[in-house]
Amino acid sequence: MEPAQSEMNILSNGKSHDLGDDMGMPMKTLLEEDQNGTQTVRFDDPDEGLENEEFLPSAGGKKPIRFTDFEGKTSFGMSVFNLGNAIMGSGILGLAYAMANTGILLFLFLLTAVAALSSYSIHLLLKSSGIVGIRAYEQLGYRAFGTPGKMAAGIAITLQNIGAMSSYLYIVKSELPLVIQAFLKADPNSDLWYLNGNYLVIMVSASIILPLALMKQLGYLGYTSGFSLSCMVFFLTAVIYKKFQIPCPFEEYSANSTAAHLSMNVSSHDHEYTNGLAPTDDDDPHCSARMFTINSQTAYTIPILAFAFVCHPEVLPIYTELRNATKKKMQKVSNISIFVMYSMYFLAALFGYLTFYDNVEPELLHTYSRIDPYDTLILCVRVAVLTAVTLTVPIVLFPVRRAIQQMLFPTKSFNWLRHIAIALILLTLINLLVIFAPNILGIFGIIGATSAPCLIFIFPAVFYIRIVPKDEEPMSSTPKILAVCFAALGVSFMVMSLSFIFIDWTMGSSHAAGGH
Repeated sequence: MEPAQSEMNILSNGKSHDLGDDMGMPMKTLLEEDQNGTQTVRFDDPDEGLENEEFLPSAGGKKPIRFTDFEGKTSFGMSVFNLGNAIMGSGILGLAYAMANTGILLFLFLLTAVAALSSYSIHLLLKSSGIVGIRAYEQLGYRAFGTPGKMAAGIAITLQNIGAMSSYLYIVKSELPLVIQAFLKADPNSDLWYLNGNYLVIMVSASIILPLALMKQLGYLGYTSGFSLSCMVFFLTAVIYKKFQIPCPFEEYSANSTAAHLSMNVSSHDHEYTNGLAPTDDDDPHCSARMFTINSQTAYTIPILAFAFVCHPEVLPIYTELRNATKKKMQKVSNISIFVMYSMYFLAALFGYLTFYDNVEPELLHTYSRIDPYDTLILCVRVAVLTAVTLTVPIVLFPVRRAIQQMLFPTKSFNWLRHIAIALILLTLINLLVIFAPNILGIFGIIGATSAPCLIFIFPAVFYIRIVPKDEEPMSSTPKILAVCFAALGVSFMVMSLSFIFIDWTMGSSHAAGGH
């Protein structure tokens, strides 16, 4: 493809989309001028396939610029990093708490099931994309159901990624004050402005996230993905190391003098290990691992897991930018990314849980700070996690901005003023949400129970059913039946998760009322 043609393919958020299919079909992309002087794109397709069908409405007799063949330049390895970074988010900090409320075996089963289903849903997306030559989630919705399909996909992507960005910035709000406090040895009860998480999250958003979010193309942020993932690998390494350093039951830092605290650290080296896994106290039932358990908090586990594996809004853009892209190659990228993240998720949850057992908090790093807020290794881990989630926010913001532009300005070309305005409005809204959100669990639970099932289960399945021609795969075929079951599973999952969360909130409200 010529450079001039590539310029025509960039969407209003700087993302390009591919109309070439994955079957190796030859296709030429030519620029034409209509009688009004407007440049459009024409395809010379010898097979006269579906790629020539219009999927954007015409306005005023002018053909809009279509999503055309894009020459991807991103390597296979970098694509794995990019998709892995899209998968790996702040959800990893809540997985130890999820394991504490399900047990090791049930958690492993649920994690494996969600990972496998995520890989299958990506397969459905890629196959639908290959048939119609569209590499935009919203436009797949338009091809399947028209404007309602595009709006539904755009709204789900917006809600999902706003939830993700909110959880990332919530970590900045809660952890950055602790890091600064540890560096300066400041009094945690002081009213210093630089220990106020609300001020800090606004400053980080304005000074770091916003400039990166104003990049025209997502590819410019590719190098931050590898660095962000390396920070999370460091976090996982520290969690594993600390498992063998912290005794159970642990002693609260605030309840001891410095001398007693030092004595606790020395005695931890002499603590006996049970089954070679964890130092435990035989008289304390809270220091034993559970293989299977169900309680009122178990309802949050499935939404947290589903939220942790949502990368679907980023799959098609990464597919577009993949060098020598084919459906098989992109599926391999997805499978490797999901497997690597699956392994990291399970190890982080397992060793975090075996360190604190039932005392683990919804936000794992807060549990470590209860033992020693000035621990050098944990301080470095906090910095690494803060760096990782901060650098991930701009990547997650790009699909949201694209979805908003597809819903509100579908026929508009790139405009810097609109590009900047949408980013400013999104970051302002997310900062307000983070400042007033009661806790990170609420963000994970609600968003994971609504938009995640749509993006993972329902939309890929129904788009596949509508887009794949019936003469190629009738409704009675095995792939279509599996897709129907997959969509039904997503609906059941959404209803079940929302019901559990509603019951949990109702019970919590009743207990609170009874306490008064």
